[in-house]
Amino acid sequence: MKIYTKTGDEGTTGLLGPGRVSKDDARLEAYGTLDETNAVLGVARASGLGAEEDLVLARIQAELFAAGASLADPNPEGKFHAGLSVDHVATLEREIDAMEAQLKPLTSFILPGGTSAAAHLHMARTTCRRAERAVVHLARLPDEFVAPILVPYLNRLSDHLFVLARFVNQRAGAPDVPWRP
Repeated sequence: MKIYTKTGDEGTTGLLGPGRVSKDDARLEAYGTLDETNAVLGVARASGLGAEEDLVLARIQAELFAAGASLADPNPEGKFHAGLSVDHVATLEREIDAMEAQLKPLTSFILPGGTSAAAHLHMARTTCRRAERAVVHLARLPDEFVAPILVPYLNRLSDHLFVLARFVNQRAGAPDVPWRP
């Protein structure tokens, strides 16, 4: 199978289903930003995480792929909307709680950074927030369907990535850098 098809050379692309849409369509912006988040997580995984954190991010990358498939399927009855559930959100919450139990409480805003892995996790967090905004925008458009679980999942995921960045820094002995206005 060739990687290029030339079908998008006119500025359109196919979704999961019939028809084509413009490459600047809100749906493409949403799942493209999810793809970007997934790519940044791949960079984070390559930047020196522990085995446990790597497994967590591998799972999250698969979940983001499922979220992207859901967004690529505009049909409310489509089969790709079942890839994420409230159980995925609950898993993120349990992991956040477990990590936070081992971290010092925040007393100020912190600057993104620390170790290379943590810096990449902060970057993933910001792209995840952008994806969340794009999904909310898409969901508010008339005649557009977005699986209801996607916004809570992305909201919780960005929180998870923030806490994971702090956790990774702590494990490496790198302190959080407080913001001093």
